[in-house]
Amino acid sequence: MRPHVILNAAMTLDGKIATRTGSSEISGPDDLKRVHQIRKDSGAIMVGINTLLADDPRLTVHKISSNPLDNPLRVVVDSKARTPLKARVLNNDSSTLIVVSKKAPLEKVEKLREKVEVIICGDNRVDLEQLMKKLKIKGINSLMLEGGSTLNFSMLKHGLIDELRVCVAPMVVGGKDAKTLVDGDGFDFMADAVKLELKKSFNLGKDLILEYAVLDKLVKKE
Repeated sequence: MRPHVILNAAMTLDGKIATRTGSSEISGPDDLKRVHQIRKDSGAIMVGINTLLADDPRLTVHKISSNPLDNPLRVVVDSKARTPLKARVLNNDSSTLIVVSKKAPLEKVEKLREKVEVIICGDNRVDLEQLMKKLKIKGINSLMLEGGSTLNFSMLKHGLIDELRVCVAPMVVGGKDAKTLVDGDGFDFMADAVKLELKKSFNLGKDLILEYAVLDKLVKKE
């Protein structure tokens, strides 16, 4: 058993989610409202430590009408407990869960525990399958994944994503060092690629929204 997982992201036409310098202002104001509606409808929102360090996101609902009760649980996948003690996800806007591995320095873990809940899940790195089960036990039925690109690949590789919702902005960035929607090690053969089915597409301002279902999840929700 695990939550229903939606990977949501904005990317350029050439698949970049950030430039080589880290600039990631991609989608328009209408898409930002769409994103915050997904946050509002989700039980949790999850990011990887690299996204946290690059963007210092709040991970709350604030682009649409909302109240504090609309904020989802914020989950940070942080194997080595690198989350800065001044990170905005550690504020009191919403509950936060930092997920570390057994390799995380105990001193850093204890300092984080003074601010938010921290759980150990995995030996050398966070065990994502185990984490999904723990979140389900905590009552999280739906989870929004907001990256980054390495975490996106790991979740896809382990069959832990049910939907992809992508905003494609009408721009091209290029750059071999620019982050793409999915990085990580990748698959060696096209035959191993994660298969998708387009369920919905529509224009939103200048952007194009594509919603896909994942067809060949390796790990089922039940």
